[in-house]
Amino acid sequence: MTQLQSTLTCPRCGHRETETMPVDACQFFYDCKSCGSMLRPLEGDCCVYCSYGSDPCPPIQEARTGGSTKTCCGASQAGTR
Repeated sequence: MTQLQSTLTCPRCGHRETETMPVDACQFFYDCKSCGSMLRPLEGDCCVYCSYGSDPCPPIQEARTGGSTKTCCGASQAGTR
């Protein structure tokens, strides 16, 4: 079952905040509610949830369950599999 909530952990201050993830879009930016740092996806990740969340974004969860190479934004990753 797809998780719709993920706990983001700020790499700067360690603050944790549980948020509801969008199911149809990538979230590229997130402002830490404690220190104000703007989180951005790490290289190779599609969104902040895949980089800093306890669970990856819903499209990635579904792709992993189905064995697909689809990425969060709908493109296929070349050379994966």
